[in-house]
Amino acid sequence: MQLLRFLVLLIGALSMSCAYSASKTILVLGDSLSAEYGLARGTGWVPLLQQRLATEKIAAPIVNASISGETTSGGLARLPQLLQQHHPAVVVIELGANDGLRGLSLTAAEANLRAMIDAAHGDHAKVLLVGMQLPPNYGPDYTKKFAAMFGKLAKESKTALAPFLLAGLEDKPQLFQPDHLHPVQQAQPTLLNNVWPSLKPLLTK
Repeated sequence: MQLLRFLVLLIGALSMSCAYSASKTILVLGDSLSAEYGLARGTGWVPLLQQRLATEKIAAPIVNASISGETTSGGLARLPQLLQQHHPAVVVIELGANDGLRGLSLTAAEANLRAMIDAAHGDHAKVLLVGMQLPPNYGPDYTKKFAAMFGKLAKESKTALAPFLLAGLEDKPQLFQPDHLHPVQQAQPTLLNNVWPSLKPLLTK
């Protein structure tokens, strides 16, 4: 009887250990800022994130489903299949910039982001929403509402938020490619550092 009890306890302990050490897939659903636009492969912030995870000894493979030019509507259309295929533990949503740059409806963009968050939560994934800001030439009202959209959604849906992916680069034009929109390779560690403080707790709790 005591031997049987010991075996039951041992199996339970091993199961808990395996659950703790199991890998937690991260799905990054983004646009060109996460798809290494204009960069050598393996030098963008997402590959740097994989290196950071290895350094931190966090078993979390990354699926980078980012596409240059992606909008919130495109991301919403692709997400269900990605969730079904990968069942990620964490979904990083880095979308909205192309909606803003094209002057698309912020009401629609917000609804798309909310639907993506709901879909990820429905698949039992945690969500990190990555915020963005627009250049001032899009008008003060539109740019203000755009920037506030991410914080509003994160608060309402109780998701983690990285406030601004490009924080720290605003007054450093030398860190952008000739299009003045995409950061160069040297700036990618800054992008990672803007995401990491909000992402790490989702992987270690």
